[in-house]
Amino acid sequence: MKGPLFYAKILLFGEYGIIKDSKGLAIPYNSYQGGLKISENLTNEAGESNKNLCRFHIYLANLEVDLVHFRLDEFKEDIDRGMYFDSSIPQGYGVGSSGALVAAIYDKYVDDKITVLESLTREKLLKLKAIFSLMESFFHGKSSGLDPLNSYLSLPILIKSKDNLEATGIPSQKEGKGAVFLLNSEIIGKTAPMINIFMNKMKNEGFRKMLDEDFAKYTDACIDDFLHGNVKSLFGNVKSLSKVVLSNFKPMIPQAFHTIWQQGIDSNAYYLKLCGSGGGGYILGFTEDFENAKKILSKYKLELVYRF
Repeated sequence: MKGPLFYAKILLFGEYGIIKDSKGLAIPYNSYQGGLKISENLTNEAGESNKNLCRFHIYLANLEVDLVHFRLDEFKEDIDRGMYFDSSIPQGYGVGSSGALVAAIYDKYVDDKITVLESLTREKLLKLKAIFSLMESFFHGKSSGLDPLNSYLSLPILIKSKDNLEATGIPSQKEGKGAVFLLNSEIIGKTAPMINIFMNKMKNEGFRKMLDEDFAKYTDACIDDFLHGNVKSLFGNVKSLSKVVLSNFKPMIPQAFHTIWQQGIDSNAYYLKLCGSGGGGYILGFTEDFENAKKILSKYKLELVYRF
């Protein structure tokens, strides 16, 4: 058995903000993908994945929910036959490794599933997001459901608020010098502790005010600029957002990257922002001159995501 592939995702804008109901924009990232496979001779890695699926099966079996019906017996039979999730998506890097797995399980074992081929009304998108949120909570303790939604549909998703999202189009890539890129911190991040730090910070009135005013304002502006192809304005707003994140989300940025984060802001050669919850994994970068940014950041592994 070999199932369809599900891609990684990148939350271009909106990390943490979407927990507090501001805008977000997520895009599929086709460089990494994963799919379900069955093998009688499991490698160590595939064996670990198989055990993880077994735990996930128990979790789904104990979910008391009317939203969705899983064919759990079939799922368990396939696990017993040696099913595992074969994935190139790095775990703990903020690009949706658990989201792709959740999408694959939904696709294979749900009756009356919503598919990308039908007209995706807001109600259907919200229902999918709610189901995926329940499923992915197994991995993170709390999930928006957005990563699996993006992976399952393989479409850019615009989050306007918790109850308002839509599949969207993004401008086609240009052959310009500018780029969105990933910088590999080579540190594995853990989502749950980062979310806990954020929730503790939310108890502080000043932090909440910053989130509502500065963070949300620049995030929303970046999304509007990106979707409308306003590149000049986008870089101004990304710079402002990068400053806000460095000032207020320091625990989510690995210590070793505080200096190069500030250097990007000071030189205007590139701007960095969180990719997912932070704490390691990938850091997202924006630059008007990718070749120049590569030279400056030559010590680090960069991956191209999108060209301006």
